[in-house]
Amino acid sequence: MSRIATRITTSAPKNYGMYAKSAGLPNQHELIHLELGQPAHDTPEHIKAATIAAIEAGHVHYSELPGIAPLRAALSHKLRSFNGIAATAADVLVTNGLTHGSFAAFFAILNPGDEVILLDPHYPQHAGKIELAGGRVVSVPLDIAQGFSIRAEWIEAKVTARTKAIVLVNPSNPTGRVHRREELEALAEVAIRRDLIVISDEVYEYNVYEGRHVSIASLPGMADRTISLYAFTKSYAMDGWRLGYATAAPDILGAMLKVTANDVTHVNTFAQHGALAAITGDPAILRDMVADEKTKRDFLVAALNRLPGVVCPLPEGSIYAFPDIRGTGMDSQGLADRLLTEARVVVESGAFYGSQGEGFLRICFGSQSLPVIQEAVGRLESFFKTRI
Repeated sequence: MSRIATRITTSAPKNYGMYAKSAGLPNQHELIHLELGQPAHDTPEHIKAATIAAIEAGHVHYSELPGIAPLRAALSHKLRSFNGIAATAADVLVTNGLTHGSFAAFFAILNPGDEVILLDPHYPQHAGKIELAGGRVVSVPLDIAQGFSIRAEWIEAKVTARTKAIVLVNPSNPTGRVHRREELEALAEVAIRRDLIVISDEVYEYNVYEGRHVSIASLPGMADRTISLYAFTKSYAMDGWRLGYATAAPDILGAMLKVTANDVTHVNTFAQHGALAAITGDPAILRDMVADEKTKRDFLVAALNRLPGVVCPLPEGSIYAFPDIRGTGMDSQGLADRLLTEARVVVESGAFYGSQGEGFLRICFGSQSLPVIQEAVGRLESFFKTRI
């Protein structure tokens, strides 16, 4: 008898890509890490202060399973005012980051053999959780020629009797696209007509530099069939805090609560007071951090477009550039490996995000300060000048 469950042995291992590969190299201090989506900013001081105050006030015990009431009330207000989603506090579930929220979502809705559509390039952690929940991943390409846009007819062509859900990441990781309202409306039309659930990962909702973020749950007919997932991770530089939240129809949210109540009981009590300070605090702090990301984006993309064989449109959102390196004649993994060993700059292969990512690299401008990115650009320029 096997000691390990088949859900583990038959599903893809979680992979940290170039981060894991770089970890085994000597002279780690020489590496510039631009592969992880880890914010360079420190968590704002008012968030830390609120958390410390909560500890000192004795908020160190068990709290409500779906999250503390003041935080859920504040999040429902944000969902109504910013996302256009008519959520009450009862419609909010606080989670240990968006990763935990998506885990609960897949386990709440999937039966063994159910199919879930991922738009390729895709965020690979969603694939792993689908498989762990017993589902099957079905990839549908985004339209590279149209800036990685959604083609609803391509989605429709992959829908079968076993299709249960579509995963949407908007703004997109890794491409940086902010999907247009008309793209989302076309996707919504397919979901409604084919009775599908949309799991909408909106972790980069505030990291928008061009265009406007639209939550698909705000579109007509979509509130009842969308699981909207959010986090404090990127925008508030709270990645290590592990705080996120979800909203969905009552039956789905109740099923997700059954999952989270069994796997973590509830999210850390005093950390939720920090999240409350984040969501109710001065919005200028958030705007300043996003403005800094835009400055770094503009510098990096201009530099990438000066490299031979590289074309990089401005990402409209997220904290990633997704340069097209097909003009170099190299494959994505091969170039990423050479940049690691020869330039000491760690970037991720586009193929890590699915077959449609081949010929691209993902470079995180949000993970370092501008001076460090300037140093990385110098190394890239030297590499491309002498070795490509």
